[in-house]
Amino acid sequence: MSSQPFDFQASQAAPSGPVTSPATYRTSRLKRAVASSLIVSCSLMAMPMHASAQIVPTDALVQAAAPAGSVADSRARVNAFFARDDVRQAMVKEGVDGASAQARVDAMSDDEIRALDGRIAEAPAGGEVLGIIFTVFVILLVTDILGFTKVFPFTRSIR
Repeated sequence: MSSQPFDFQASQAAPSGPVTSPATYRTSRLKRAVASSLIVSCSLMAMPMHASAQIVPTDALVQAAAPAGSVADSRARVNAFFARDDVRQAMVKEGVDGASAQARVDAMSDDEIRALDGRIAEAPAGGEVLGIIFTVFVILLVTDILGFTKVFPFTRSIR
């Protein structure tokens, strides 16, 4: 056996490894989780993707692209659109005569009428403005809750 007596105080003094704080431990766990998710996602990218193809007849594509209804329905919707007062005022404001515009619409082919009817049906009706206002509201609300701004009196900061 050894000739030196056992020193109990020296064995309890300090751990031999590095001392980690809770913040360092959380950062280490976060790095480990990010690395693990990157490994999994990169591994999944190497897996083969399967695709299938079929021959589609032209008639099926033309019917799918055309709006529902007949050409007469499309003409009626386009004529009703050009008969609206706000549309006529906008045309006058841009320097277009309403009668000449109506004559040009009457001279359009069936395919052109269907295309114009589709564009009129897809035109936004103020939806973009509401989306922008809602997005700004949500951003201000989140920054209020996080304590970066104080815009709304009904929020309580987490700071």
